[in-house]
Amino acid sequence: MQLTILIADDHAIVRKGLIQIIKENFPSSQIYEANDSMEVFKLIKERIWDIILLDISMPGRNGVDTLKQLRADGIKSPILMLSMHAEDQYALRVLKAGASGFVNKNSATEELITAFQKVLSGKKYISEFVANQLLEAPNKHSEKPLLQQLSDREMQVFELLAKGKSVTDIANEISLSSNTISTYRSRILEKLGLHNNADIIKYALENNG
Repeated sequence: MQLTILIADDHAIVRKGLIQIIKENFPSSQIYEANDSMEVFKLIKERIWDIILLDISMPGRNGVDTLKQLRADGIKSPILMLSMHAEDQYALRVLKAGASGFVNKNSATEELITAFQKVLSGKKYISEFVANQLLEAPNKHSEKPLLQQLSDREMQVFELLAKGKSVTDIANEISLSSNTISTYRSRILEKLGLHNNADIIKYALENNG
């Protein structure tokens, strides 16, 4: 099957690994690479894409924002989101934003190919874990996980704080003011019941952040 594929991830070694896996299963594919959202938006206009693999944690405009913008721009291609983060943190979030599926980067090669084939057929891919979450979602008695209470922007700031970045560093990276980032930080601390950045790092480690 000859496919036109776009892989967006800021780690070259991850892109090379994905390319190898895809080439082994779809040897005639044409694969293009993007390092960040700016390259994604540039390449997206150049051709029709059979599938887009989009990393959530890209620098600058992250994968969730990029996904939303692509859908707002009318891009209909299947978009498979990739992340090192636990499924309970991002899977439902990206599916609601218009993703065709979510795969954790630690998943086995077989799962990636299964997800790949499913979204190419026009269906959505979710793991058994996420399927169970969706089944439990209508239950009003089940408590919403704390991280799911964060907005997409708060989740992005949380992720960067958990990497040990300062408010100023984050402001520069995602092009917002330091005051705005401080406001997001305060909301994150309040929603998660934490007190400082050290608590955020510890919470992220304990929850596969």
